[in-house]
Amino acid sequence: MADVALVADVTARFRRTRLLALAVPVAILAYLAYAFVAFDVASLAQRARWDNAQVLLSDFWSHKTHVTRDNRSDKLTVAIEGEAKGTYAPGQLPDWVTVQGDVTTIDLGQGHVVTYFPGGARYDVPGYGAIEITEEGGRPVLTAPEPLPDWISVSDNRISVTTSAGRFSYSRSKVETFRYQPGWELFFFTLDSPFHGKSPTELAALALWEPRIDPVRSNLELMANAVWGNKMWHHADVAGAIFETILMAFLGTFAGALVALPLAFFAAANTTPSRVLRFGIRRLFDFVRGVDALIFTILLSRAFGPGPLTGALAMLVTDMGGFGKTFSEALENIDEKQVEGIRSTGANALQRARFGVIPQIVPILMSQVLYAFESNVRSATVIGAIVGGGIGLLLTQAIITQKDWEEVAYYITLIVLMVMAMDSLSGWLRRRLIKGNPQGGHAGGH
Repeated sequence: MADVALVADVTARFRRTRLLALAVPVAILAYLAYAFVAFDVASLAQRARWDNAQVLLSDFWSHKTHVTRDNRSDKLTVAIEGEAKGTYAPGQLPDWVTVQGDVTTIDLGQGHVVTYFPGGARYDVPGYGAIEITEEGGRPVLTAPEPLPDWISVSDNRISVTTSAGRFSYSRSKVETFRYQPGWELFFFTLDSPFHGKSPTELAALALWEPRIDPVRSNLELMANAVWGNKMWHHADVAGAIFETILMAFLGTFAGALVALPLAFFAAANTTPSRVLRFGIRRLFDFVRGVDALIFTILLSRAFGPGPLTGALAMLVTDMGGFGKTFSEALENIDEKQVEGIRSTGANALQRARFGVIPQIVPILMSQVLYAFESNVRSATVIGAIVGGGIGLLLTQAIITQKDWEEVAYYITLIVLMVMAMDSLSGWLRRRLIKGNPQGGHAGGH
């Protein structure tokens, strides 16, 4: 009878295990189905503008040159990204822009040609025909093959054309053509630099043996100053913002650890006999850990004003809770025999903590602090956007302008590289400080 009962019990257990194994994926699928309906994913996919996403991605890795004619003064301007700092001089226009009297011809490539003429403009699109715009009564009037495709937008005061070769826009005040080209133009040298347009071979010759352009400085120094002080990409300001972001994370992390360490002694059961004091300190840690750093950032920015120091203070408060909990738990798991050995020498409480406790928790302390520093470098980007400091502020400003998306890509690339560098540095320091050997091998001697 006992064997029968055992078999029945084992069979029931296997049955429950199979049902549980089936119920878990069913529950997950049911939740995903609910989320699909609750968030209206189907409608979201229909509303998505994939053409806008394609334009945005192309803006990340390319630049556009604006060819603009003021319809009131007939003044022609050719500028990279439409900025005054990237404007071509009248006699130094790119080879794809030709000016003959009052007629300007713009070769967009792939057979696409835009022509500005007095009182109007024309866009010749291969496979479609000529899109001609003239002004009648101060308003642009379109003449084009019917039916109009969806890449031609017509309103009362503006006509826009978007093709794979570029974009074209005509309004009362101006006519403008955008030509997209790969690369981040003027990243090293601006148009007014004597090094602009030079090949790598020519730049090497200028740096090594060619005569000086400026008698006071070498060509190499002149190149470095031209890149560092680039008026379009602001490399010096970007480097300062990166440094500010790292400094914000460093101050917030290590100051939080310094504040949390003494408080952890009051939260550990083996170092603080008072249960009331332990309870109060632990609840303080729970409170600051429970509130996100962004909330503290907003509150502290209201109290102390914007600035990177406010962001560092917000990270300090948040990390203090996490460090305090980790450090207090490490204190409660130390080897009491080492402490008793120090006590037997007549050491006081401070000496017992210094020589009997701290050496035991240093590996955990350093590991947690370095991990938090690595994470805070990423968080400092977002916090900097709120308090007005670091690379986060530059990234936010570039996004808000909705103009130079290649700068957004530049900042994102720098942020990723910064995080990777901090990750490598944090790993190296952990090996160096905790294990004592950065190569991970064993020190030897005789």
